[in-house]
Amino acid sequence: MASGFFAILDDVATLLDDVATMGKIATKKTAGILGDDLAVNAEKASGFVSKRELPVIWAITKGSLLNKLIILPIAFLLSAFAPWAVTLILLLGGLYLAYEGAEKIYEFFVPHEHAHIPSDLQPVQKSDILEMEKTKIKSAILTDFILSIEIVIIALGTVLNKPLITQILVVSFIAFLATVGVYGLVALIVRMDEFGARLIRLNGEDNSISDSIGRFFVNALPWVIKSLSVIGTIALLLVSGGIFVHNLPFLHNLFPSVPDLLVEFIVGLLAGSLVLFCVKAGKKLFVRQ
Repeated sequence: MASGFFAILDDVATLLDDVATMGKIATKKTAGILGDDLAVNAEKASGFVSKRELPVIWAITKGSLLNKLIILPIAFLLSAFAPWAVTLILLLGGLYLAYEGAEKIYEFFVPHEHAHIPSDLQPVQKSDILEMEKTKIKSAILTDFILSIEIVIIALGTVLNKPLITQILVVSFIAFLATVGVYGLVALIVRMDEFGARLIRLNGEDNSISDSIGRFFVNALPWVIKSLSVIGTIALLLVSGGIFVHNLPFLHNLFPSVPDLLVEFIVGLLAGSLVLFCVKAGKKLFVRQ
């Protein structure tokens, strides 16, 4: 009886050790897309009135949790009954991520004009502002849904040959980390300027230490958002390139003397550029018709 109990404990310990090991691997694999998730959502969660920033982030966080609850069961069913579909979705998602990265680079070098709304036509009523807020929240949740699919599928791809219980524990952990970790950091980032403003108002003295630190946080926020956008773009191309290199046999050891990161970046950029060209060409053909 006692030996059976200790055998169960040993099995549980082995399972937890396996989950911890695979969790580390899955976290490394998804780190790039988590960085892009952070950059995208930090950008989408900024620009609101100060007192509305945290409620907006909480609304997006709840939407993100709902996304994970929808995606996880479907991913586990695919893993159990159609594992080939996981690789297919992974490759399709890689094309989307590559396209997103290439499009960001294209728009940086070939910026397009945005429609200008005269200041006298800007919405001033509370109902209009709340409607704009809801629209932005819906957009953020939709983007999160797409990124969540990739996060879950990439994490699942690292444990595809493991028992189902290991897959469930590892992928669920990554999904939880992707929500709590990312949106926790988003909340800290978008409140940087508010924290800095409070430090500036902390005392009546001019040019005190708290004033200097406060001004640093206020001035740093736009740069942090821009830096995250650049890092996120690079991460998109690296993640997508890594998906293609590791899942398409003919790309294995394509350039053995070139560092893997550089190969993955180039492959991601080429794939993204090809998809971007097809999208642009398709739009032109559609407009002509």
